[in-house]
Amino acid sequence: MAKLPESIPEIVAEFGPHLHTVPSGGWIRNSHEEKMVKTHCCFCGQQCGIQLRVSDNKVVGFEPWEDFPFNRGKLCPKGVKRYMQDEHPDRLKTPLQRVEGRGFEPIGWEPAMERIVAEIRRIQAANGKDAFAILTGASLTNEKAYLMGKFARVAMQTANIDYNGRLCMVSAGAASKKVFGVDRSANPWSDIPKAKVILIAGANVAECAPITTDYLWQARENGAKLIVIDPRMTPIARNADLFIPVRPGGDIGIFNGMLHVMIERGWIDRQFIAEHTTGFDAVEEAVRKYTPDYAAKIAGVPAEMIVKAAAMWGPAPTSFLLHARGIEHHSKGVDNCLAAINLVVASGRIGREGCGYAMITGQGNGQGAREQGQKCDQLPGSRDISNPEHRKFIADIWGVPEESIPGKGLSAVPLVEAIHDGRIKGLISICFNPTVSLPDANFVREALSKLEFYVNIDFFLSETARYADIVLPGSLMEEDEGTTTNVEGRVILHRKVVSPPGEAREDWKIICDLAARLGQPDKFNYASPKDIFEELRRASKGSTSDYSGMTWQRIDDNNGIFWPCPDEAHPGTPRLYEGGKFGHPDGKAHFMPVEWRPSAEMPDAEYPIFLTTGRVVSQFLSGTQTRRIGSLIEQYSQPVCEIHPRLAEKLGIADEDFVKVESRRGNVVVRAKLVKTIRPDTVFVPYHWPLDRSANNCTIRAIDPVSNIPEFKVAAVRISKVDQPTDPIAMLEVQAGGVR
Repeated sequence: MAKLPESIPEIVAEFGPHLHTVPSGGWIRNSHEEKMVKTHCCFCGQQCGIQLRVSDNKVVGFEPWEDFPFNRGKLCPKGVKRYMQDEHPDRLKTPLQRVEGRGFEPIGWEPAMERIVAEIRRIQAANGKDAFAILTGASLTNEKAYLMGKFARVAMQTANIDYNGRLCMVSAGAASKKVFGVDRSANPWSDIPKAKVILIAGANVAECAPITTDYLWQARENGAKLIVIDPRMTPIARNADLFIPVRPGGDIGIFNGMLHVMIERGWIDRQFIAEHTTGFDAVEEAVRKYTPDYAAKIAGVPAEMIVKAAAMWGPAPTSFLLHARGIEHHSKGVDNCLAAINLVVASGRIGREGCGYAMITGQGNGQGAREQGQKCDQLPGSRDISNPEHRKFIADIWGVPEESIPGKGLSAVPLVEAIHDGRIKGLISICFNPTVSLPDANFVREALSKLEFYVNIDFFLSETARYADIVLPGSLMEEDEGTTTNVEGRVILHRKVVSPPGEAREDWKIICDLAARLGQPDKFNYASPKDIFEELRRASKGSTSDYSGMTWQRIDDNNGIFWPCPDEAHPGTPRLYEGGKFGHPDGKAHFMPVEWRPSAEMPDAEYPIFLTTGRVVSQFLSGTQTRRIGSLIEQYSQPVCEIHPRLAEKLGIADEDFVKVESRRGNVVVRAKLVKTIRPDTVFVPYHWPLDRSANNCTIRAIDPVSNIPEFKVAAVRISKVDQPTDPIAMLEVQAGGVR
């Protein structure tokens, strides 16, 4: 038997013509199709760099991309396994039509498109343009988000377009616009390790934004103190210097209470306030009554915690405040964010190195997708659809009369309510799974069943797609190209890695084809996503979210560019507000006083327990992608109800018992998981699962009056032990002996 080569030189001598190196230092066998493509993760707003390995037009693996500055090769469990969805047997490869009594059957593209156009025209002719609506997604590229907004207003001329970013960062965005005049995180993540105190409010960083955890560890190594505010002791909270287990809906008590103490003890920057802000007198008056004792009653925590938090935050030389959906998913989400931002501005620690504020983006393009005009109240460049100057500017870009652009439409939750009561009769959706992700899921399912005609564009048959009359097979992120804007405000480039399989098409081609069939071929005559980006650049010029100075080549050469970037000589703007210059016309930050008010639904004698919802590390949003990846399912296969042992004992519930979590709207039956890391008056159920396993069966359709974000984080429930689940998938677990 011949001796096998053992050393690297021997391997190269023997097999050199057939091998090439990969960035991790390994070796893989060449084929004429094999390549490594630098791109980005398709999941959360961090948009980590990754290299996908491709062979014969199939994604077969990945390698770290260590040169990309945000994650430096690090990936979370979802990023590591993201490539495994590409060859999944559930992948949609041909258009489908619903056939009564037989379910879905294949249909050709031509008859599918002809039927869609005919139904759009029928419904709009009979009921008005706004009777046909569009729901889109915050995981679309900037180009597709821009295209969907233009398609709604130009090709369909409907006001009713909104997106699932309405469930994400809109409260934070509205608050930032009010105070700063700009809707964007203020700092690059490289500023986090330079802060001496970091306050994290309502953000399960370790599970929902794992790579951000690395920046926090760097800060801790540099001596930073960490404050965490959350009803649950999340993994990041276990490492905090101060953990404040706030009652759901009580965050304003902590923020206003901290500011009260800071003012009283002289821990605010009066000079910065005088020179760079307006409205502080009103805030100072508003927080006067928020003594530690009063604030503690609202927050449901000891007053000493609020004082200690103020003593850590107030006199710090540098600081950084991070928050996420925990303070945003409320009927007072904008006020929660305003109260948090007031702490930052009152300290004067913003607009300089190591000092800042950021909202942790949840969805893949949560930042960029809300800037390009697919929101019901917005035109591209974050422009106001009610502003005549903004409308005229975009009308000129699109080559249409200003008066032809519809006005403000309905946001996501009211839009579904309009479907339910019959005002909206037709729907197109893309990148949105509302039967899982919207509150009051039973109501949502009822609404969709009332549609006269529904088109779903997706790459898997989601739970929502099952209500469709026509399902069109769209594209995964790696099957197209385009830009997204990450959590920092860095615009990055996703490369096309493989082509869509079978008869599936790139999303933008589907939309442009529909627009042409609806009589607007010249307005949607794009040859590529790059063409759409060039128009987007012009449409954003002069706006707060100005992309006009960017080109794909510049983005590629620089590993991304931060907006605003007003011309091609401009380097981009990683850190906003340097020199105390803010986005309002007067150049100042505008303080906004806020008062605490109860949540839309508070516990009572009949439903005495708070329910809060959120994510887990191995699943993403509605689970359409991650619930199809075996290793991610193994990490967290079924939803559970996290319950404190003290509450469980009171209710006669043991660990692993099945429990019914029930609200006035519906219920979910899951196993109990007894943990000491949650408040005894609160339970937690993750929301990634559908139907009988859906936490959103219980949540409420109450929305914030400014941002229209739903109140996912507070619902009143009661809990009881049951013998077994009603969900058939969970029943399989029981039959298997309880193995999860």
